[in-house]
Amino acid sequence: MTTLEPRPSFTPEELGKLYPNNLELRLVQVLLRHGERAPVSARFGNTGLRAYWPYCNAAQRLRSIAYTPQDVTEWDSLQWRRRLERFGHDDGPTIAAGPNGEVDGICQFGELTDKGRETTYDLGNRLRRLYVDQLQFMPRLIADADMIYLRATPLPRALESVQQTFWGMYPLTARTASFPPPTIVTRTPADETLFPNDGNCRRFAQLSRAFAQRAAEKWNESDDMKYINSKISKWMPESSKTVAVDSHPRLSGIMDTINSTLAHGPETRLPSEFYDKKLRDIVGKVGVEEWFDGYNESREYRTLGIGAQVGDIVERMVSKVEGVGLSINEIGGENGRLGQGRGGETGIIFALSGCHDTTLAAFLSSFGAFKGEAWPPYTSHIAVELFRDRSGTYPAPRSVPPEPKQTVTHEEPRATSKPGWLSSMVGLGASKQTESPSQALKTPIASHTAAGIARRPVANLNDEEQKRLDGYYVRLRYNDHIMKVPGCAKPGNHLEGDDSFCTLEAFKRIADSFTPQNWKVECGKNIDAPIPGLEVGTQQWSGQIEKGF
Repeated sequence: MTTLEPRPSFTPEELGKLYPNNLELRLVQVLLRHGERAPVSARFGNTGLRAYWPYCNAAQRLRSIAYTPQDVTEWDSLQWRRRLERFGHDDGPTIAAGPNGEVDGICQFGELTDKGRETTYDLGNRLRRLYVDQLQFMPRLIADADMIYLRATPLPRALESVQQTFWGMYPLTARTASFPPPTIVTRTPADETLFPNDGNCRRFAQLSRAFAQRAAEKWNESDDMKYINSKISKWMPESSKTVAVDSHPRLSGIMDTINSTLAHGPETRLPSEFYDKKLRDIVGKVGVEEWFDGYNESREYRTLGIGAQVGDIVERMVSKVEGVGLSINEIGGENGRLGQGRGGETGIIFALSGCHDTTLAAFLSSFGAFKGEAWPPYTSHIAVELFRDRSGTYPAPRSVPPEPKQTVTHEEPRATSKPGWLSSMVGLGASKQTESPSQALKTPIASHTAAGIARRPVANLNDEEQKRLDGYYVRLRYNDHIMKVPGCAKPGNHLEGDDSFCTLEAFKRIADSFTPQNWKVECGKNIDAPIPGLEVGTQQWSGQIEKGF
């Protein structure tokens, strides 16, 4: 539930079994949970736990871009250090201090700590050991990052974790002196699908609240919750008195503080009762059910929560098969003219996306591959690997020209007015948009559909198009452990003799079943509809539920 303890590097014998000679690795996509961080809000100050933690020494080494107005071609950087200011006892300003009076290196809530930077850098080293040193899939020395797709959510800790991981995988000694700045792709909060975005998807917010309420009704009066209360209820605020799934702070918020404190030094610790093994096991079990059971039970939940990101991952794989590269929208090209190294990466063979625990568990749960798993620790990662059968004869990759720009118009979705509670856990509320959803959907934009068959469901492909997927296989590894997809175990859906290698066609069929055709439009549908499988419709839960983060 806290810091990941990575396994040792694979032995030659293990590598031979994991990467058989008859399969050629073609594309690797890594979803990375950020490293260790400070809690996203201050809790349990009555135990002596300080709100401000002194574990963010990057705050003493910050740089900002600056230029001279008289000559805008002269760019420079301003070096500065940060100190946090807060309200004093009389509402006057005072400098925030750590447990021992530290005023430098103090963390913002939810900020990546020094420990988080260390573990994500170490992950980069492990990725280099596997994909560069052992498999020789990636080059030892790179002159640019054109073959690497880097992406992060709007949360700074996700971006910084991607940077640290890339730095660990390709340190200065593995880059040429002329290496240009790599491109890191980000999105605005309104367009973000790299985590379950309830802050900007109203229907998903309703679904998530309803499943959370179901968990509260199941667990609040249980013997397990009574055990938790026997241990820590004395530290709950007067407004709540007792611990519950929906208390204030919520049970998942308590888990957040437990995990954050465990990952760091003794100066920021809760009383020992919070670390009771049975208590932590219960908290984790309930948290996983509250947050992730919806992906197992509801196709709509999968579609709105993680389906758009799954569609992006499948698109990259199918585009790789077809030889058309990434979608033009995704890499910044225009009219088919792609730059090199600065927003127009081509020939992608490795992708690294900085995201969150909710991303990883949602992804695996939606494929039925998260049964019995604990909450994803910091620096957890999923590797989605695409292989090609070396022994087969398959259609040659196609060179497909990009499709022309189109004007897309759809029914106007209802706007989200408040931040969602899932987004509050990662520290991101609903965004303020400069245009309404209907305006955004009616603006001429480049077609999101990639050239070829990448975004078209398998059911809509003709025989010739389906044959392009033959001989390709997909495997999921989570924290260096193979994760099997139940739908791939069926005859004909996997590599003969090993059902951990799912055929690309079968994997895409499963993904197609919950990949939205237009995420924003679908987020505004079914607002007044009941939730299948739940006794209570969404209308009861349409109000904001404060998650205590």
